[in-house]
Amino acid sequence: MPFIPSDPTREALLDAAIPHVAFDGWSPETFEAAVTDAGISPDLAAAVAPRGAADLAAAYHKRGDLAIDPAKLEGLRYSEKVTALVRMRIEAVDKEIVRRGMAFYALPHQAPEGARLLWETADAIWNALGDTSRDSNWYSKRAILSGVFGSTVLFWLGDQSEGDAATWEFLDRRIGNVMQFEKTKAKMRDNKLLSGLFALPNALLSQIKAPAGVDRDDLPGRGY
Repeated sequence: MPFIPSDPTREALLDAAIPHVAFDGWSPETFEAAVTDAGISPDLAAAVAPRGAADLAAAYHKRGDLAIDPAKLEGLRYSEKVTALVRMRIEAVDKEIVRRGMAFYALPHQAPEGARLLWETADAIWNALGDTSRDSNWYSKRAILSGVFGSTVLFWLGDQSEGDAATWEFLDRRIGNVMQFEKTKAKMRDNKLLSGLFALPNALLSQIKAPAGVDRDDLPGRGY
């Protein structure tokens, strides 16, 4: 079943499930409790969330992506915009619920979907930044940002500093490293001798398909 972020029945199930996730994780027990607490018939619940708690876990992640708001970036430099959107996305969710989600998506049969959701978060952030790339940069930007976002979330889960200050310092460093890499890469591409080194990797990357559910050619314009 295609994911519909605004489906009211699934949203009601998700709201009812959240209080149980901290204790039972994204489990069948949590789903059953959500159905009961939300007062939704089992048949209707199965229709909007056929995979049970797995669909609710995905819905929670997608709900976090809805918090990505480019309207709040006015006056920021480019690197600051990237940092702000990553922080905005992380602050939109509950740490304990995310911790349970990390454990859920660490399961071998759930890992592919976890990777896809992470990719889609990176894609949402780049879209908010107005990315118009259509070549291998489309993939490399999302792959790099997926790594930044994922590592920052892991750091955040263990952060006990006031206001998660250590996490935001960690994020600043990671974004700084990425921006420095992009500047170096641009200089290399401007060099006629070194630019040839990128030809083969770019040709190969252009043949790689985006993760399931992401059709690069159907997406709106993307780039710096």
